Amino acid sequence: MSPTVRARKWLRAIAGVPGRVWGSSLPLRIITTTLLAAIIVLALGAWMILWRASTGILDGKRQISEEAAASALRRMQTELRDTDLGSTSLFERLQQLAREANSSAGDQYQLIIEGGPAGLLSGNINGDSVPAVLRAQVMAAPQSFWVTQTSVVYAGAARAAQPGLAFGGSLQAPSGQGFPVYFIFPLTQEAATVAVVQRAVWSTLAVLVVALAFVAYAVSRQFSRPVRLVSRVAGQIAAGDFDQRVPVKGTDDLASLATSMNNMAGELSSQITQLENLSRVQQQFVSDVSHELRTPLTTVRMASEVLYGMRDDFSPTATRTVELLQTEIDRFSALLTDLLEISRFDAGAAVLSLEEVDLVDVVRSEVGEQTMLAQRLGTPLVLHESPALVAEVDVRRVRRILRNLLTNAIEHGEAKPIDILLGGDDHAIAISVRDHGVGFPAEQAKLVFQRFWRADPSRQRSVGGTGLGLAIALEDARLHGGWLQAWSRPGRGAVFRLTVPRHAGDPVRTSPLPLRPADAIGPVKSDAGVLAEVAP
Repeated sequence: MSPTVRARKWLRAIAGVPGRVWGSSLPLRIITTTLLAAIIVLALGAWMILWRASTGILDGKRQISEEAAASALRRMQTELRDTDLGSTSLFERLQQLAREANSSAGDQYQLIIEGGPAGLLSGNINGDSVPAVLRAQVMAAPQSFWVTQTSVVYAGAARAAQPGLAFGGSLQAPSGQGFPVYFIFPLTQEAATVAVVQRAVWSTLAVLVVALAFVAYAVSRQFSRPVRLVSRVAGQIAAGDFDQRVPVKGTDDLASLATSMNNMAGELSSQITQLENLSRVQQQFVSDVSHELRTPLTTVRMASEVLYGMRDDFSPTATRTVELLQTEIDRFSALLTDLLEISRFDAGAAVLSLEEVDLVDVVRSEVGEQTMLAQRLGTPLVLHESPALVAEVDVRRVRRILRNLLTNAIEHGEAKPIDILLGGDDHAIAISVRDHGVGFPAEQAKLVFQRFWRADPSRQRSVGGTGLGLAIALEDARLHGGWLQAWSRPGRGAVFRLTVPRHAGDPVRTSPLPLRPADAIGPVKSDAGVLAEVAP
């Protein structure tokens, strides 16, 4: 695997961590959702409070400042109108009015009077404190009184610029000459007050968020603890412990859930007990009937064998009857044997008789046993040789699995070659039987191992069989701790693969042979649709 591919996989794994954590923790979702909703609501509330507070403070300051500026402008206009310009110059009088206004205002505002050779008449406020838009408004309508926000720039570099309000009007000299007048009100105290309010609001918001986190955690525990308890009890019930119950406290919805869970567990336990009893009765019935039938069957077989040995002395009709009788007795005997074997599996009495053998020899021997049947039906058996494959198995059961797989392939192979392949690795050995016959749909792959199931009931059997062969083969494979899997498509034949561990008790994780044959063409949806049996 290249470093780029590994890096991409690593990045995808890292990117998927938040989603997995989010989906696996109910308290995390409750706390996160509650906090996000609370933060949004509190942030909107804090913004409304700050907006209302700052607007109220600024509006109050503006109203007071406007009244003070208008009053000062009227007073200055009255004093300028009453000035005797014969004893003093106009500009000296303007300077005097500016000094008096600035002196009487204190820190409330600063006065700027523009015009004339004296240039700018003001206190310690720089002329840049007057916005250009305000100058334009005063020049356009000197009789009106204008206001706008500004940045107060002080003379020199000792003080930084401060937010403020600028009011503009005009003084009319007795000579008719107009002089623009500007009142600059710093908003230093108001800005400090707004800052204090902001700090108070945001600190309160932070405290509320932390408090809400604890509240959300407490609330989530009230929900998550009962849900986890129900989940744990449900897992124990699913594992077979039907005596487990969820404690019921109160009468709320969670108590109702616990009550429903307990009722469900009780009903489930009762139903399972009934089904177990019924299954036990059925298994016992099959076992008892099978055992009871063996004795009369033995007697019938002995009589049939005597008649079969004397068939040459009978008429053709009687001879055919004796042959049919012998054949059916053999089938009946095989059915009883399979039923007894199934009853052992159902009762849990089946055990392995392990020995270390070369499975190549076992397969070769069983293929030889089936060669006569295959030749009679014109079906070639092709054994693909492989090196020695030694494993600890029950030889009798493995041969029975192979016998069932081979006879099934011969039955449905339509006289086409049957391939038998072997493969192994350090942990497991696989045997694959492939026919090229009629096959069956993928959705029937899990049904072929059911007892007495037939894909096409109308199809005539040429080999015979009891309908229990593949079911017994599956149980034998499970008893070894292995797999028996099937793949098939209509018209493409079928593959049955047996996988067993090399050493008894070792788990089987992978199979050395592929299930889907390499020559199978056409799209395949997924392995999940074709596997008849996965790891037990």
